[in-house]
Amino acid sequence: ERCEMVDGQPECTQETFSTCWLAGGPHYQSFDGKTFDFMGTCTYTLTTICNPDPTLPAFSVEVKKEEKENSKVSSIGSITIHVDNITVTAVRSENGMVRVNNHRSRLPISLSHGKLRIYQKGKSMLIQSNFNLRVLYNWDDHVVIKLPAALSGKVCGMCGN
Repeated sequence: ERCEMVDGQPECTQETFSTCWLAGGPHYQSFDGKTFDFMGTCTYTLTTICNPDPTLPAFSVEVKKEEKENSKVSSIGSITIHVDNITVTAVRSENGMVRVNNHRSRLPISLSHGKLRIYQKGKSMLIQSNFNLRVLYNWDDHVVIKLPAALSGKVCGMCGN
């Protein structure tokens, strides 16, 4: 549920999410539930707002894919999240750390007056924005992105819609 004050009264509404994941390097499931494999080794946009709109949050989530040693399979090298003027990168095997605008920081951290919070959840890192973008990354081979259903139909990228 999401709770907020509306006309001076507390109001709670059920909030639904769309989920996309990337596992083991080449395996994807898009926001609309389609599964596919993609082996490329480059930097790819997982999700972003398709058409800039001042009423929507400006953000993107990118994954850098690298060729795994002694293998034909690509793996995740890093995940980068852009929100407002903040860039957060989580690099494979740098457990407990992220790079905020290229400066290494230990978790947990809160950025931009709480608009972006990053903390450790089990063996993973969780980035949570004030508009309910959630990115979970295990510093290895698994990424989960959750977006509020209100953004459905408005995002592009490998996670599709």
